[in-house]
Amino acid sequence: MKAVVLPKPGDAGVLEPHQVADPETVGDRDLRIRLKAAGVNPVDTKMRAGGTYGGGNQPVILGCDGAGVVEDTGPACQRFQPGDEVYFFNGGIGTEQGNYAEYSVIDERWVAAKPASLSFAEAAAVPLVAITAWESLFDQGGLEAGEHALIHAGAGGVGHVACQLALDVGADVCTTVGSEAKAELVRNLGVNRTIPYQEVDFVDATLAFSQGRGVDLAFDTVGPQVLQATFPAVRFYGRSVTLLDPTEVSFKEARLRNQAIHLELMLSPMFFGLEEARGHQTSILENCARMLDEGRLGVHLERTLPLDKAAEAHRLIEGGHMTGKICLTMDN
Repeated sequence: MKAVVLPKPGDAGVLEPHQVADPETVGDRDLRIRLKAAGVNPVDTKMRAGGTYGGGNQPVILGCDGAGVVEDTGPACQRFQPGDEVYFFNGGIGTEQGNYAEYSVIDERWVAAKPASLSFAEAAAVPLVAITAWESLFDQGGLEAGEHALIHAGAGGVGHVACQLALDVGADVCTTVGSEAKAELVRNLGVNRTIPYQEVDFVDATLAFSQGRGVDLAFDTVGPQVLQATFPAVRFYGRSVTLLDPTEVSFKEARLRNQAIHLELMLSPMFFGLEEARGHQTSILENCARMLDEGRLGVHLERTLPLDKAAEAHRLIEGGHMTGKICLTMDN
């Protein structure tokens, strides 16, 4: 099969199209999936530059998000059959093959039926960002109807999904944006309060949004400096969730305000083989598929590129100006 491989860590130019052996079904519940699209995420660029978690064997095939058609099933498979259209989060970390390829093999327990209303490319854009946003807002942050939420980078891959999930549950949402075009994107998603953080103090704007009380939940998708700067915008006894390593953060303000800090890394269940947690992530994909087909959730696919242009996709993400998601498509 054709695949894009990572022979060694480096810049985007190290990604190379190659012919590699087709993956084989080994487990009784394995599905062999003909991939039609693969999502590209910032974590892919980080592993390309610094090496995959667990020091996977070289060469590595990156890509955690995939969508395609089931071609073959193991003898104990019950959930899917050949011809079914599916989407999933799997592989691309350590030794397990990712989805920058024409075929993938995955246990059916970690697969969900593709939303019927989405193209394969749109579906492949969903899993990582949807699971991350869901776990952050609800499993970690406990967001409920009527609460105020600040979501940073609302036009980004995770951010634009998080805004919609928060609105769907009945929360009041404000979000930071870096341009008028990004503000327009999130307004089209239903967010009425956008904060142009380069022009105004986002803490002041957030306090005004929450009538001076501070938001119940803040969701940081940017980094330590933003997380630390956000604590004054969160109410006493409020909560913050971050996706990034908080090692360099001073928690003095959060401690004074008795705030809870939650860390989210949706890769952990796959990396550590946490089956119950992986099953929960599959249920998130099933719930999101229903929401997508019902029009309660949408995905902004900014760009699609052919599989052999994976290096260009990485450069676009590392350029820092993308909104929504980018996907690779296969011509098989």
